[in-house]
Amino acid sequence: MKLVMAIIKPFKLDEVREALTALGIQGLTVSEVKGFGRQKGQTEIYRGAEYSVSFLPKVKVEVAVTDELVDSVVEAIQKAANTGRIGDGKIFVLDVVQTVRIRTGEQNADAL
Repeated sequence: MKLVMAIIKPFKLDEVREALTALGIQGLTVSEVKGFGRQKGQTEIYRGAEYSVSFLPKVKVEVAVTDELVDSVVEAIQKAANTGRIGDGKIFVLDVVQTVRIRTGEQNADAL
């Protein structure tokens, strides 16, 4: 099993969710986060004064999937979240050692 973690632009969340739902993904976790990458934030003008925004708002989407679905999930997220501009985000794939559904005690792939 793998944990696919994607950091994306907030306005792309609905498109990513729809793409994952189309693949049969039944659950995901979404967190509002802040951060920066190569763009190192941005400069904005507010009421005539210029100021720097060091951390940009992003959304972190996490979904646990079986090994067979990893490539299609990564591809779906990449296509749905792509704007072609800097700051589109990153996708990370991590190994999941064990999964347990609290309510039923099901483990690993059955718990997904």
